[in-house]
Amino acid sequence: MAKPRPHRLHLASSDDLVTRYEAIRAGFVSLALEKNRRATPFVEQARALKVAATSADTPAGLVDIEGIQAALLTAAGVSDKAAVHLQPEDKAAAILGLIENFLALAGADFIEELVFRFLLTRGDTLGGSMRNVGGVLAQRKLSRALISTLALAGIPYRWLHSASNSWIPMTGEDSGIELYLRGLSWEKGRRRRTVVYNMTVPFLKNNVDLCLLNCRPEELQNNYHIPASYIALGELKGGIDPAGADEHWKTARTALARIQTVFAQSNLTPHTFFIGAAIAKKMATEIWMQLEDGTLENAANLTSEGQVASTSRWLCNL
Repeated sequence: MAKPRPHRLHLASSDDLVTRYEAIRAGFVSLALEKNRRATPFVEQARALKVAATSADTPAGLVDIEGIQAALLTAAGVSDKAAVHLQPEDKAAAILGLIENFLALAGADFIEELVFRFLLTRGDTLGGSMRNVGGVLAQRKLSRALISTLALAGIPYRWLHSASNSWIPMTGEDSGIELYLRGLSWEKGRRRRTVVYNMTVPFLKNNVDLCLLNCRPEELQNNYHIPASYIALGELKGGIDPAGADEHWKTARTALARIQTVFAQSNLTPHTFFIGAAIAKKMATEIWMQLEDGTLENAANLTSEGQVASTSRWLCNL
């Protein structure tokens, strides 16, 4: 008896791919919670700044307080990225402009004005980091599903720490590692598998959301430019806003088509898949048609635990 197509293990029709209202609502709540989590350090910095600034009797006295120069620069509207390109005299001029044009005009409330302006710039920073938060949350969810699949199968793994860029062996306590995970690697029999998120594939000249390669982590440097090393490539779209669903799919569809075209030039057909959080009816129909005609090998709605788990098992067994 022929094995069922992988998508048929968790999908019966295109309707199963459509994101439900309850999932959209829950997704927006998750985004709000993540935004609050990311905002917490900025709020604490603002509180610390207010305490430190109270030792100044006048706005001009702020420049003499040790340890708040970076915060003064932030309050002046200079982002961390911009500050790297400024000379010391430019930074001093920006702080002086803050004091003369804004803090001095606030009179006795200059400390509150300082804190408000500090938070205003930090808010812009937070807004920038939130633009791709859907993708980050999607990556975490899929990572946790992959880890669970490997754990249930008794397969040890290593994971790539996004900050240190080092591969860390699994331990008995893996709670929260998906917050910092950028890759996974495991071995089963003769199969050596390594998953890497957001990798620029040289011969595609594009970034791919998820790549599964036939190699160990130590071999990545020598293998990531070889087409035959790739087992599967997929697009992962975590944005939950229905208004952007079609655009996410168009971007993913174009990327997947390019992947198939480029690999075909080497007579290769790696597995391709799509996982999305916001999938509308029309979009689901198109994805289903690609699944049924073999253009796309697998797909799942990120908001469905069962679909994500099934897709994770499929990836881990390739």
